[in-house]
Amino acid sequence: MRHLKTEPLTAEAFAPWGEVLEAAGDFRLINAGLCRRHHDRAALDFGPEGRAGISVFKAELRALPYEFDLIERHPDGSQAFIPMSADPFLVIVSDGPEAVPRAFVTDGAQGINLRRGTWHGVLTPLSGPGLFAVVDRIGATPNLEEHRFAAPWVVTG
Repeated sequence: MRHLKTEPLTAEAFAPWGEVLEAAGDFRLINAGLCRRHHDRAALDFGPEGRAGISVFKAELRALPYEFDLIERHPDGSQAFIPMSADPFLVIVSDGPEAVPRAFVTDGAQGINLRRGTWHGVLTPLSGPGLFAVVDRIGATPNLEEHRFAAPWVVTG
């Protein structure tokens, strides 16, 4: 069995696969100065034949150590996960089926946007209700490729 250690999710560490969605860094005040707008945080990409859609996902809670043998990617569009509660979740990304994956844990106030074609693990909430708003491509193509590893990976804290 192969093992991965989690690391904190930071914009710099996650940059090769997408963007971290969080209320940090530059902002502008709106709503008569009562709201900070952290503007344009993700490069959404739905391809020439797709459109943006917002779905709500309710995922089963998981725990560390977490064993997985499946990664997937969406070749036709990006995919953003925005937690609807302040609870951490596990984010697994990879440069491909032959590459060593990386495992990040959000701080509970972060979401992510995965770039089009990014190999990633399935939605893995570690606590809370497992409720997410998901912004991704809606279109005629299935927009899903899966890969199963011959041997599983185990993610530890």
